[in-house]
Amino acid sequence: MTAMIHIENLRKSYGATQAVRGISFDVGKGQVVGFLGPNGAGKSTTMKVLTGFLEPTSGTVQIKGIDVVENPVEAKKHVGYLPENNPLYEDMMVEDYLAYSAHMRGVPKDRVQKAIASAVERCGLGDKRGKDIGELSKGYRQRVGLAQAILHDPDILVLDEPTTGLDPNQVIEIRNLIKALGTEKTILMSTHILPEVQHTCSRAIIIADGQLKADGPPASLASEGNVLDVTLRSRDNGSADAVARLLRALPGVSDLHTAQTVEQGAMAFTLTSKGDADLREALFDTAVQHKLVLLSLQRHTVSLEETFRKLTLADSGPSSSSSSSSSSSSSGSSSSSAPSA
Repeated sequence: MTAMIHIENLRKSYGATQAVRGISFDVGKGQVVGFLGPNGAGKSTTMKVLTGFLEPTSGTVQIKGIDVVENPVEAKKHVGYLPENNPLYEDMMVEDYLAYSAHMRGVPKDRVQKAIASAVERCGLGDKRGKDIGELSKGYRQRVGLAQAILHDPDILVLDEPTTGLDPNQVIEIRNLIKALGTEKTILMSTHILPEVQHTCSRAIIIADGQLKADGPPASLASEGNVLDVTLRSRDNGSADAVARLLRALPGVSDLHTAQTVEQGAMAFTLTSKGDADLREALFDTAVQHKLVLLSLQRHTVSLEETFRKLTLADSGPSSSSSSSSSSSSSGSSSSSAPSA
């Protein structure tokens, strides 16, 4: 079955700056996908290429099997797009703006009023239809932006930061609207709000520095490991470096950070496991074998926020460590300077 969105080895450069560095993914019919990454990661650039606003430097981008470079007009017929900075004519009435948008989208004249009525109803704009856009709140303006995106009944919606600048009540309203639209359309949505992804999306794609870092259900990305916060004291007056080496060698450890000495002879460590590995038994055995006193132990699950930070922050290590941390899974810098990435 043809993917609704197919991106293969996409690259986009602005002069010497590489905004997108060879990312690949498919989005199937009916999926609501959260597209995550820090500022400058390449999210908006990818979306602009996908919607035909920018040409890729190289790679393949297809909408329902249609190449967006070779046949951009046909590809755009299947996409509704809400840019990050929602461009609206604020001196136009909502109905006039939607009629204009329908005309620009090629909606047949005999179907325009039906298309407007449907978009207005689905986006909760019934009592705003005759008002000037400039009179509306930010939340209602976002609704108008969504209404223009669905006027031509596209199969795919591409939403770039759809809840930016909204108050908490407006965020919930737009989130519920997106969830409702997601029951019948494929949606690719970029956002900085991680709880929004967990509440709205069936899948999350994380990119940083123009590269894909993770792809999967939000729940699985949020539980890709368990964390142990442990405080130990060495009966043999072993150094923090020596104890860190012992802990790092435990089977199932993917990452370890060493904090400063917390009290006389006591050292604090944070261990992250691979997958669902439970490190507690191996930790206890090592403590007994090497004469370490286990002063405290706390276990918690990795959150989506922790996964996001781990994948998108530069591997600079904690500046206050008394021992350098070892992490083979840390990813590259997210400091791309590409415009509008």
